[in-house]
Amino acid sequence: MPPLPQPLPAAPHPAADARSHEILASIRQAFAEKGFDGASMQDLARSAGMSVGNFYRYFPSKAAIVQAMCGYDLAEIQGEFAQIQTSDTPMVCLRDRILNHFSEESMKDGQLWAEITAAAIRKPEIGEAARQMEETIVSLLTAIFAHATRRPVEDARTRYEGQCQMLVMLVKAMATRTAQCGPASPALAAQVVAVIDGILAHISNDKAEG
Repeated sequence: MPPLPQPLPAAPHPAADARSHEILASIRQAFAEKGFDGASMQDLARSAGMSVGNFYRYFPSKAAIVQAMCGYDLAEIQGEFAQIQTSDTPMVCLRDRILNHFSEESMKDGQLWAEITAAAIRKPEIGEAARQMEETIVSLLTAIFAHATRRPVEDARTRYEGQCQMLVMLVKAMATRTAQCGPASPALAAQVVAVIDGILAHISNDKAEG
């Protein structure tokens, strides 16, 4: 069996310290409710309980805020994947983590990510941050699939890149849809779970010979 692939290092992002993390946590709701264009830096500073001047010391622009949010969320995701990789049943754990992202609590950020996705179309720097985040998640999924199928990472990337991208797309689409239309109906939720189970079952049964 090939050695267990290690998670990629956390993506660098501005103001990566405890205080900036607290600020981001305090402004997420305002950012989601008012939107990327509707939320002024004054609005966000007020939500954080800070003066505008002090707020700018941490985040000089709304693009910097989004980049930092992507960085912090990616760090949390990498922590999840590190636990999955060391599990005795990584594919089962991966399924549980994916479905957990469809929980009511996890879907609270749906509006925020809908706004970020829309902003990424108009703002190249935000689009790049979102692209890097998705690319890293695909790489983390590839590492798990390589381990589960006993394949080299390069081979797993070639074979399963489309499936990895589909899983990422499903999570993003469900979060965005929930923000726009409310929780998915049982019928839709069942269809999404069926697609996820089909992808994971196909990969689990695609082990390398020998």
